[in-house]
This record gives sequence, C-alpha cells and structure tokens, in this order.
Amino acid sequence: MRRLLVALLVPCVLATLAGVALLWPGATPVPEIPPTQQVHGTVTAVQVADCSPGGGDLRCTGVTVALSDGPRAGRDLVQLVPNEPSTPRFAVGDPVTLSWSGANPDDAGSYQLVDFQRGAPLGWLAAAFALAVVVLGRLRGFAALVSLALSFVILLWFVLPAILSGGSPLAVAVTGACLIMFVVLYLTHGFTARTSCAVLGTLASLALIGVLGYLFTVTSRLTGLDDTTATLIGTLGPGVPIDPRGLVLAGLVIGALGALDDVTVTQASAVWELGAANPELGVRELFAAGMRIGRDHVASAVNTLVLAYAGAALPLMLLFTVAAGGVTQVLTSQDVATEIVRTLVGSIGLVAAVPVTTGLAALVVGRR
Repeated sequence: MRRLLVALLVPCVLATLAGVALLWPGATPVPEIPPTQQVHGTVTAVQVADCSPGGGDLRCTGVTVALSDGPRAGRDLVQLVPNEPSTPRFAVGDPVTLSWSGANPDDAGSYQLVDFQRGAPLGWLAAAFALAVVVLGRLRGFAALVSLALSFVILLWFVLPAILSGGSPLAVAVTGACLIMFVVLYLTHGFTARTSCAVLGTLASLALIGVLGYLFTVTSRLTGLDDTTATLIGTLGPGVPIDPRGLVLAGLVIGALGALDDVTVTQASAVWELGAANPELGVRELFAAGMRIGRDHVASAVNTLVLAYAGAALPLMLLFTVAAGGVTQVLTSQDVATEIVRTLVGSIGLVAAVPVTTGLAALVVGRR
C-alpha cells in the first residue's frame, strides 16, 4: 500500500514542479497608471470647513495632519474631506495614510487622505493568534505557523506574479494550490501514509473543483468584471492581458483549498484512530465508520463555507437587495451569481473529498 501511495504521489509532485517551472513569472509588468507613494502622519486638528473657500456651505471637514515621512516630513498638511455617509470620520490622534501623486510636495492638492494606519493592532492580533496556536498545538502548532508563512510566500512570489506576467490564472492557481498543499500538509503533519491519503484526497477534489468551476463559469456566462477587476485592468493597461473569468476560477480553487485540507486531514486521522482502537476492523468496516464521521463533518464544513462566502459578500447582497427588483434578479446578478458558483462548486469538492479520502485511508489501514 505504501508503494501504491508513492506511485500515485510521485507523478503529482513531478507535475506540480513542472508546472511551477513552466509558469514561473517573468519580468513584473509596469502599470500604465503609475502608483502613488504612501506617506504617513497623525491627525492634530479637525474642524468644520467650507468645501470651497468662501462657499459658506460648511459641508467639509478640515483635517490637519502632521506628516511623519515623505517630502514634507515634520510639517503639517491640511486636507478637506466631504461630510458624506461614505466618508470616514477622523479625530485628533488618529494615525492616517495619505497618497502622494509625486507632484509638487508643497501643494496640498498633490496629497489625498485615503485611510487609517492599522499596522499596530493587526500586529498585536497576529501575535495573539500565533501564541494561541503554539500554546495549544506546541511543536505541531509551530509547524502550522511556518506552513502558513510559506503559503503566503508561494502566493506572493509565484501565484500573483505569474498571473500578472500573463499566465493562465486557472493553471497558475491549480499549480500554486498543489504546491501549497504539498508543503503545508507534509510540513505540518509529517511524511506519513496518513498525510499521503489526505494529499491524494485533496488533489482529487481540487481537480473536480477546477473542472466544475470552469464548466459553470462558462455556462453561467460569468465575466468576472467586477469593480476591483475593472480597476486592475485599467491600472495595468492594454499591454498586460488579464483574464477576468480566469481570476474567478483562480480564486475559487485557492479559496477552497483551506477547507479541503481540513476535511481530508480529519477524515484520514479518523480512519487511522478507528484502526488503532480496533485492529480487527477490515476495509469495509473502516470505510463505513469513517463515512459516518465524514457525513457530520461535511455537513458542518459546507455550512461554514456558505456562511464564509455570504459574510464576505454581505454588503454586496444588501446593495442588490435594495437596488434590484426581486430575489431572482438579485441571485442571478453577476456579482452574486459569482459567489453562488464559488460556494456550490467548493461545497461539491468538499463532499467529494470525504469518500475519496476515507476510501484511501481505509484501504491503507485495513491492509497494513
């Protein structure tokens, strides 16, 4: 059985490495619209002001910012912010970020107040998360954190640059997801037959998700041209070809990978523990017992996936509920339909992962 696992895994590993070599990104494209430089500062004063000098409307807020870096470091800058429901409210002491166009640094019009600085609270939250994982998981928890860091390395150094270099988003996403899967699962759970069963179950489910995702994005005529993608295409210009529909598929594959890892590792571990608790169980009994566990697991996992996508798209759903003419029109609109395809295709992949992984694990445990 171990030789069988190796015979199944080695071609997959070689295919992944070949895909990485073929799709490795080339030169980073230069955006047609030059990026703005980010500068930082702290709000020192806030007062009601006219949107235009002498207008008397008092519909704007004058925000005085003490810049901490950039060409005006150590000096103050006043920015006018309209008082609208969609505009954030600033207070004295807020750390903020401004974009500088690169024009005259002494001209306030060259700057735009764009956001708050969030580095410190996010850093503390990340530290609390890492501490909780290490305290509970100990050495394995530390390995999981290293795996998480390597996942981001693969995304930032391979997946994103390869797509920007003109690679097929689906091919890049599948290759990157396979690479992440091999690194994360084996580093976190060890080079064992149990992990290999989870890897093979994940591979099979990823292949199914890729096929179904492509089929239903085409038949549903999903273009992928949402506001963010349109902004990306406009920023890069016509010299950098971007496949919007391919980006939808790439996001679908990578987004489903985390949930698949959870299901396949749990199923493989469950079958191994069943075999250890009762060595007399055969392949059929192990598969039946594992499937009983898997049915409960996949029911909660599917609900988790649906709620995760619904939560991410909640403002979008509220907008379409108000603006559209009915439930059917809301559900079949471009943006909402994209989330529905992601959710349902990912859920089908989760369902398929249970019998595949359970069957492989039962064969290995029942015949050892």
